[in-house]
Amino acid sequence: MKESFISRAKENLAVAEATFAAEQYNACANRAYYAAFHAAIATLIHFGHTPAIDHAPVRAGFSKYLINEKKIFPANMTNMLHQIMEVRSEADYARLGVSRKTAQWQLKMAKQFVETVLSRIEA
Repeated sequence: MKESFISRAKENLAVAEATFAAEQYNACANRAYYAAFHAAIATLIHFGHTPAIDHAPVRAGFSKYLINEKKIFPANMTNMLHQIMEVRSEADYARLGVSRKTAQWQLKMAKQFVETVLSRIEA
């Protein structure tokens, strides 16, 4: 199960990069979020906590179990995941969507998040 979410995280990151290159900034922001979301799920599973596969429980579980209790990741990773989710919401639902600059930031943060967590769980 963990491997499936790792694969999805990598796939979504690749799609986010491709959509950014194609100047599809809302799609980039959306896929970048899902890359981080799936990486968070894989990480929770790896460390023995299987969350309800939904946005709020995954974010809460990541913060509670992997940051506050087990101290595996730094506290700023909670904020990073939350901010990535906020940009995804803007891309999906805001009237104007996101700009190139915002999508670029989103992609950078998602890459950092995914790389950080996967470096701890991939052998």
